[in-house]
Amino acid sequence: MTKPTPRSPQHTLLVGCGTVGTELGQRLTAEGTRVHGLRRNTAQLPAAFMPLAVDLTRPVIQRLPAVDTMVITLTPSMPEVNAQPGYLAALNNLAQALPKIPTRVVFVSSTRVFDGNPETSALTENDAPAPVSERAQLLVAAEHLAAELFDAHIVRPAGIYGPGREMLIRKVRAGEAINRRRRTNRIHQTDLARALHMMLTMPNPPAILHAVDVAPGIPRGDVVDYIAQCLQLAPLPARAPDSVGGKILDARLLHTLLGPLYYPTFRQGYDQVIAAHRS
Repeated sequence: MTKPTPRSPQHTLLVGCGTVGTELGQRLTAEGTRVHGLRRNTAQLPAAFMPLAVDLTRPVIQRLPAVDTMVITLTPSMPEVNAQPGYLAALNNLAQALPKIPTRVVFVSSTRVFDGNPETSALTENDAPAPVSERAQLLVAAEHLAAELFDAHIVRPAGIYGPGREMLIRKVRAGEAINRRRRTNRIHQTDLARALHMMLTMPNPPAILHAVDVAPGIPRGDVVDYIAQCLQLAPLPARAPDSVGGKILDARLLHTLLGPLYYPTFRQGYDQVIAAHRS
């Protein structure tokens, strides 16, 4: 059987273009893809990117470029616009500013859409979210809108960490009490960028993909204890009540499609982050 030919994006628009989008864009430019980075402040974008300084919470006056590929990595915490969540307004403004809908669009959501699902079994891409918090409900609404406007494929990363995303390291340095028993799911930003690249280049990507490493549902205490050991600091105390809670996310589809992760667990991932600081 002939193996399907991978797609080769020619012209890509990265909407949001923060840390993960920038790492993805650098992979694409290295392959010869033209990359536009769209964000409010473009000063920190790599020189190889074509910058687009745009605030999507407002109607876009300038016409955006025609591209064949688009990745959306906006933040749900965007300010409200006329009593509407800015996150949703941004998607509508983006759709109106595009000269045409790209042939491949990937929308980056979050595994937080499952905050209301039972904690009894690992959640796969086939499980329907049951959002409870306003944040989770907004994420689900944005997923539906992105699919409606752009026919977008949805990627749901778990807790993203890496250089510049070091919340747990800061907690360890501060000696802050945490819920040690709560389960956590994580993905290193480099492996997330690899997953997004795969979604752009494979012929028939899945409609939904979980981006989680090979150690889902690890107690948060295990993660911070490892960080503390690496930094030669004291373990963090437990915060009362120290309940279990949290979900386990099944990401076998990602691992089957992408192959081995660069950072399969938090140990390899935080080794890289801490080593980067020391160097």
